[in-house]
Amino acid sequence: MSAHAAAPGVASPAGRWRTRDIVVTAVIGAAFGVFMAGLNAVYAGLGAGAGSPWLLLYLGWLLPAVLAPVVVRRAGAGLFAELVAASVSVLVVSQWGPDALLSGFLQGIGAEAVFAAFRYRRFDAPVVALAGAASALLAFVHDAVIYYQGVAPEILALTLFWMILSAAVLMPLVTFAIVRGLREAGALRGLPA
Repeated sequence: MSAHAAAPGVASPAGRWRTRDIVVTAVIGAAFGVFMAGLNAVYAGLGAGAGSPWLLLYLGWLLPAVLAPVVVRRAGAGLFAELVAASVSVLVVSQWGPDALLSGFLQGIGAEAVFAAFRYRRFDAPVVALAGAASALLAFVHDAVIYYQGVAPEILALTLFWMILSAAVLMPLVTFAIVRGLREAGALRGLPA
């Protein structure tokens, strides 16, 4: 089966959301929200910041926006999962506070824009890489405005480099590894991924 073909008996992306799609997307978001809370602590503990190669970890915050659409193949899945994840991370613990919700919204919108450009019909590695990059780009704009005011342009460029590298190169690898693991565990029965 190709990376973008729907499984037999599974509704197309243009179809209505099923209860299963909502639950799976919410679970992806909630699981990554807990993961993000831990990632926040690791990131702070590393003393990571603008220009740091530790920004390769950024894909951890972007994953729900890309993984959920790949799994359920529904318009809005990336935004929904990313907002759930951001909400859970804020509730668990987050040094970013409610601003994580704005960041999650922008990250979700970035990924959604790419999947929408392909009419929610392609979920292969190049599209996942583009969705990750778009998500990272909007996250970068957010972070540059909120957190990186006064940072030297060359450090901002390095920051963007690490974020895009994380999202465009590592994202497809991690996304498809997770999908493969979930499929092998039988967790994706009845889903198009």
